[in-house]
Amino acid sequence: MASVQRSRCSGARKSTIKRRWEVLRGVLDERQRRLFVGVEALVLGRGGISHVAAATGVSRRTVLSGLQEVGALATRGDAAPGDGNAGARVRAPGAGRKRLAEKDSTLVPELLDLVCPATRGDPQSPLLWSCKSLRVLADELQARGHVVSHVVVGRLLKAQGYSLQGNAKVIEGHQSPDRNAQFEFINATVSAALEAGQPAISVDTKKKELVGPYKNNGREWHPSGEPVQVKVHDFVDPDLGRANPYGVYDIGADAGWVSVGTDHDTSAFAVQTIRRWWFAMGCPLYPEARQLTITADGGGSNGHRVRLWKLELSRLAQETGLTIHVCHFPPGTSKWNKIEHRLFSFITMNWRGRPLISHEVIVNLIANTRTRSGLTVHAELDAGLYPKGVGVSDADFAAIPIDRNAFHGDWNYTIKPA
Repeated sequence: MASVQRSRCSGARKSTIKRRWEVLRGVLDERQRRLFVGVEALVLGRGGISHVAAATGVSRRTVLSGLQEVGALATRGDAAPGDGNAGARVRAPGAGRKRLAEKDSTLVPELLDLVCPATRGDPQSPLLWSCKSLRVLADELQARGHVVSHVVVGRLLKAQGYSLQGNAKVIEGHQSPDRNAQFEFINATVSAALEAGQPAISVDTKKKELVGPYKNNGREWHPSGEPVQVKVHDFVDPDLGRANPYGVYDIGADAGWVSVGTDHDTSAFAVQTIRRWWFAMGCPLYPEARQLTITADGGGSNGHRVRLWKLELSRLAQETGLTIHVCHFPPGTSKWNKIEHRLFSFITMNWRGRPLISHEVIVNLIANTRTRSGLTVHAELDAGLYPKGVGVSDADFAAIPIDRNAFHGDWNYTIKPA
């Protein structure tokens, strides 16, 4: 009970000091403000410096300086003169301790030399293979004869426009000389299909996901201090395995279809997903369709070099009677495929922070993905078996009715019904 009373008394004192400080700080000059906090600390006695610093926001060092000045005044019996200019400085211009960068003219240049990207090519640089933390930089500067702390190094870097930066994925590696021309070809092909009222879809496999109580990046609202508990190690559960979401995005209708596979991500699985989309969603939307335009990445289960992909598409063309036009994106440009930023990105945002504990949970989270622009998504579980290593003989491949475009026939081709 006594401690509670002392705590309440302490809080009341802080509140009183804070009110006095807010009223007077605007009419006191710099020295008078120091004396004010010093007097308040002196009156409070033990612990006064901490209480006054907390109540006024003034640093403990300034409160201590004010306390010392009040003691000196009491000893000499002097008054505390003021010039009547509220908030004015009482020190002469240029007074006070000079900054390290002013006293040490080589400090900043040598610091910038250490953090400059050019030093990465210097095999003699001690920081070439080290983490450039503030303490490491301060140690290196001290080794060069500078008297500096890691705190000052941080201030100097911020003053020079530096900040903590992560890696940025912007280097795409080797680019095909026909990259832009292929983009224009894809755009023209899709635009022509949409203008003619024919379906155009973007297809791809979303990142494979572990199924089970594993960490899923992102955050969602929960009671404070009650996060969802997940496993420490991300080892594949032999009973649940992984989920392989393969998606179809209808560019014209702004609608998606995702099959969540439990087996392997093969060309047979990819085309089966397109087949499911067509008979369940595509055909009702496009009853007069005569052709289907597909844009896909250049690799993976729908890669332009995969024989099984073309064979399965030819079977789909025979079943539906559709002429299938396929356009592949150049190598290293999969992020330009519309399904990535019009469907998959929204699925990732919808399930952020939620453990994907079962295939059913994954299907429900995908199916409930919505956007204000009108995106709708249908999701189904595909528990079929799609074994890897299925070969296509030369005779079967030669029998595919495929017409290759004059421009990059390896990327652009048409598969017709038999």
